[in-house]
Amino acid sequence: MSLTQSSTIVGTEESSRPRKKPRTKRKEKSDQVIQPKDPKDRLFAPFRALGFVTNHVPFVLQVRTYKGSSEPPRLHILTCLGKAWALWEGGKMTLLFVGPDMEESISALALDGDAVWAAHGSHASKYLRGKEVSKVSNPLGTRLSNLTIFGSQLLSLTEDGRHLLMWSTETYELLSTIAFDPNFTATCLLHPATYLNKVIVGSSQGSLQLWNIRTRSCIYSFSPNKLQDLPATSKSLSPVTVMVQSPAIDVIGIGFASGEISIYDIRADERLMRIYMDGGAIRDLSFRNDNQAVLASASSTGHIALWDLNNQGRLLHIIRGAHDGPVAAVEWIPAQPVLISSGDDNSVKQWLFDSPTAPPRLLKFRAGHHAPPHLIRYYGDDGKQLLTASRDRSLRYTSVVRDSRSYEFSQGWSSNDFVRPKVDVYNRKNTGSLSKKAVSMSIPVANLKFSPVTCLSFSNARSKDWDDVLTGHAEDPSTRSWSVLNKKHGNWTFDVVDKGSSGSVKSVCVSACGNFGIAGSSKGAIHMWNMQSGIKRKTYSVGAAPPEVVKRGLGNKKEERVIVGLASDVLDRVLVACTLDGTLNFFNFHNTALEDVLVLPSTASHILLQRDSNLLAIICDDLMVRIVDIETRRIVRELTGFRGRILDITFSHDSRWLIVASMDSIIRTFDIPTGRLIDAFRTASIATSLSFSPTGDFLATSHVDSVGVYLWANRAQYAEVSYKIVSTDDTVEVGLPSLQGLAEDDALEAMAAMTLKDETDLFVTPNQLDEELITLTLLPRSRWQTLLNLELIQQRNKPTEPPKPPEKAPFFIPTLPGLEPRFDITQKNSTSESAKAPRRLDTLSKDLETEFSRLLTVATDAGDCKYNSKFALFQAKHEPDEDFFVYMKKLLPAAIDLEIRTISSLDTMQKFLQALLRRLSSHKDFEAVQTLLSVCLRIHADILIENDELEGLLSEITVVQKQESDRIAKQISSALGILDFIRAL
Repeated sequence: MSLTQSSTIVGTEESSRPRKKPRTKRKEKSDQVIQPKDPKDRLFAPFRALGFVTNHVPFVLQVRTYKGSSEPPRLHILTCLGKAWALWEGGKMTLLFVGPDMEESISALALDGDAVWAAHGSHASKYLRGKEVSKVSNPLGTRLSNLTIFGSQLLSLTEDGRHLLMWSTETYELLSTIAFDPNFTATCLLHPATYLNKVIVGSSQGSLQLWNIRTRSCIYSFSPNKLQDLPATSKSLSPVTVMVQSPAIDVIGIGFASGEISIYDIRADERLMRIYMDGGAIRDLSFRNDNQAVLASASSTGHIALWDLNNQGRLLHIIRGAHDGPVAAVEWIPAQPVLISSGDDNSVKQWLFDSPTAPPRLLKFRAGHHAPPHLIRYYGDDGKQLLTASRDRSLRYTSVVRDSRSYEFSQGWSSNDFVRPKVDVYNRKNTGSLSKKAVSMSIPVANLKFSPVTCLSFSNARSKDWDDVLTGHAEDPSTRSWSVLNKKHGNWTFDVVDKGSSGSVKSVCVSACGNFGIAGSSKGAIHMWNMQSGIKRKTYSVGAAPPEVVKRGLGNKKEERVIVGLASDVLDRVLVACTLDGTLNFFNFHNTALEDVLVLPSTASHILLQRDSNLLAIICDDLMVRIVDIETRRIVRELTGFRGRILDITFSHDSRWLIVASMDSIIRTFDIPTGRLIDAFRTASIATSLSFSPTGDFLATSHVDSVGVYLWANRAQYAEVSYKIVSTDDTVEVGLPSLQGLAEDDALEAMAAMTLKDETDLFVTPNQLDEELITLTLLPRSRWQTLLNLELIQQRNKPTEPPKPPEKAPFFIPTLPGLEPRFDITQKNSTSESAKAPRRLDTLSKDLETEFSRLLTVATDAGDCKYNSKFALFQAKHEPDEDFFVYMKKLLPAAIDLEIRTISSLDTMQKFLQALLRRLSSHKDFEAVQTLLSVCLRIHADILIENDELEGLLSEITVVQKQESDRIAKQISSALGILDFIRAL
C-alpha cells in the first residue's frame, strides 16, 4: 500500500477481523493473524528516570573532616526519591550515588559512616556504594519510621507509634523492643547529647518521655502543660512534630503542630523560651552552631523563619515561599553561616547569611519540577536535552546525560536586555530578578511566574544569535520567547489577541530557519513576528468556515475558529493551520494566501509535523489519529483502536513510526508504511506527554502522578526486533524505569546478546532482491571516493619538507643500516668467506602468488564463463567472484590501489577484467565495479592500448556498461514521471 492511498486501519477494534486458526505444528505465515507479542520482542525497554531530587522525607546531612587537611569539610546530603535514595556532594550539589528501587516507599533515612540506612515498609536496608548489603525486619509487621543511629545500634519507631525497636548495626539482630502505653503514641525520637543509653520520645498527645534503651525503662515523663500552652482554638494539646538538640547541653528545641516552638531544659524540667510561628505546623528546627544564637524553623506552608535567641526569640528574618510546598527539613552546616533546606517541591537549597543581621540569599540549589510535567519535547539534534513544562508554572531544561546541567529558565530579566514591545502583565520593572522582587514584596516567587505553558515550539538553527523557543501560556493573550543559550526569558513578548479581548494563545510555531515565530489564538488570529527584531511581519486569516463544517454546527462565526495547531515545512513554503472545528488550512508562507482547505471528518485538538517527510499527524476527537501528506494534501493513514482520549503523539527520527499516548494508559507504536500496530504496552499511570529522541535511542515520557521524566530505550537500535502485528487486548503492564537503572542495564545487555527464538519468522534481507535490480556494496561512500582520488589525497598530505637523512659517521667507522645511526662493532668475516658471498640477489624465476592473484585464478577457473553473440550476461554455475570481491571490500583504499598497480602480467590483467565483467553483468557491487574499473584504466591505460588480446574483453565491458546505464536511466525517468503525476493529482 502506498502512502498516497487513503486507508482505514481498524487494528484491534476491527470486528471483521478473521478469527485465529487452531494452533498447529506448522506456523501460520499470514500477517493477518494478530498474536501477542513476546515481552523480549518489545520495541521499548525501561531505562532510567530523570528529574528527581527529594520529596517529603527529611534529608540527612553528614560532614566529614580529615585531620591535617587544608581543604574545607566535605558535605554529603542524603535525600529520598520515593522508592530510592540519592547521595549528593554538598559543595557543588553533584550526584554521587543513587540507590536501587525498593518494594515500598522509603519512610526514613540515616547515615552511618559510609553506610546508608533506609526504612521501607517493615524493613530497614543497609547500602554500601549503592548496593544492598544487609536488611533488618520488624517482627511485628508494621511500617517503620524515624531511623536513628545510636552508636552501634539502630533505633526506629513504628509508624503506628506503639513500639520502639533496636537492632545491632554489626550483627543485624533485634536487640530489644519497647512497647509504649496505650495513651502514648510516639511521633519522633531524639538522643540528647551526653545522655548515655537514653532517648527522648515525643508523642501525638503533646508529652515527652525519657527512656533508657538498655534497661527498657521509662525514667521520666514530661508534663505536656509545661511544654506548651493550650491553643485557644482547641481543647487538646498539639502533637509534638520535631525535637532537636541545641548547642547547649540539656537544652532541646521542640516543635508542635500548632506552630508553637519551646526551648526546653530537660534536666531542670523547665521551659526557657516560647516562640510562635504563623503558617501551620512546625516541620523542622535547627540551631545555628557557629557562636550565633539563631534558631531556624520551617513550617508546613513553605516558610522558613530565623529567630534571635539572645533577644527573647525575636524574629530576625522570614523567607516566605522558600519552597513551593511544605518544608521537609532544615539544618545548619557546622561552623558555617549556611542553612540547608529541602521541601516537598522536589528541591534542596542552600541559604547563605553574609552577616548575623543580613537577610539570607540563595547560594546554590538542585531542583526539579514539583508538579507533574505535562509537556516534554526533545531539544536539538543530539538527543541529550529536553524541554519540559509543568503546572508549577516553570519551563525547565533537563539534561539526559548529566543531571548537573539541568536548570529552570529564569522568568526575570536584567537591565542590559532589549526593551520589550509591551509591559508585562505583572507590571514588573525592567531590572532585577523574580527572587529579589519576591523578597522585597514578601511573597512566594511562584506568585510572580507566568501561567503554565500549554504549547511550545523551537528551532536551534539560530540559537546562538537570538531567541529560539516560543511558548504559549494558559489563559494568556501573549506568547513569549526564550533563550536556551542565556537560560532565561527572551527579549520579546508578542500580543496575539488585541487588548481588552478575552482570547488566549492556543498554538505556536517557530520556522525551521529560526527567523520567524508564529502564534494562533482562540479567536482565529494568526500572526508572524521576526525572532531577531520582534517586529510583526505577517497576518494570516482562515476566513469563514467551509459549508461542511457549518452543517456540523461548528465555526458559525469567524472569531470562534480556534487555532489548535500550526506547522511550517522545512523550506518555509507552506504554513498549515489546524482549527478546532476540523479543518486544515494551507497558506503560502510568504504572501499569506490561503491555497487550500482540507476538511477533516472530525474536530481536531493537536497536530504534529515531521519536517523530513512532510507527514502531518492530527489528533482527532473521534479517537483517531489521521496522517496527512502536505505535498498531496490528502489523508494517507487513519489509525484507530484507542479506548480513551488521545493525549500526545510523536514521530520516530526516521519518520517510520508514530508513537501515541492515550487516556487508557497504553503507549502504542504504529508502523506508518503499513499502518499497523507493532507495539503496545501499558503503564501504571497515564502518560501525559511523550517525545522521541532525534537520534532514535530513547523515548521520553511524562506521567500524570510523577514529577520525573522517564526514558525508554529503543531496542531496534542495538538488537533485532520482530515487527509483528500486536493486539491491544494482549498488552501487559510494564513498570516505569527506575532511578538507578541497574536492573534495566542488565536487561538491555541480555536483550542485546539474545537472538530471537523463532528465526523462521524473521525476514533476512538477501544479498540481492532481484536479478534485474542494481545492488550496491553498502560500504561507506567515502571508501570509493577516496580510492578514486587517492593520488590527489597523497599529494595534499605530502609533507612540506622532505625528511632529512641522518648524518653519516666518518668513512673509517662502520655503521649499521636503520633509522638511527649505530656503529658496527662485530668482527668482519674472513676475506675468503666474503669473496664467496654473492654481490647481488638472485632474481626470482617467477612472480610470487599473492592473495589477490590467487583469488582471481580461483574465480576464473570456477566461472566456466560463456557468453552469447550479443555480449549479454555471463552464465556461471555458482558465484565464482564472491570471495574475490569480499576480499576487496575488506581492503583499505590504499591497499586496493597497491594491488591494482602490482598487476605485472597480461594473464592477471585479463583475469581481473573478466572478474569485473562478470560482476557488472550480475548487477552486484555496482559502485565498486565502477571505481575499480576507473582506477585500472587510469593506471594501466598504456598496457591496455598496446596489447591487442585485451581489446575484445574491453569491447565486451563497454557494451555491458552501456546496457546497464541505459536501463538505469530509463527506470529513473519512469519513476520521476509517476511521481510527478501523483503530485499533480
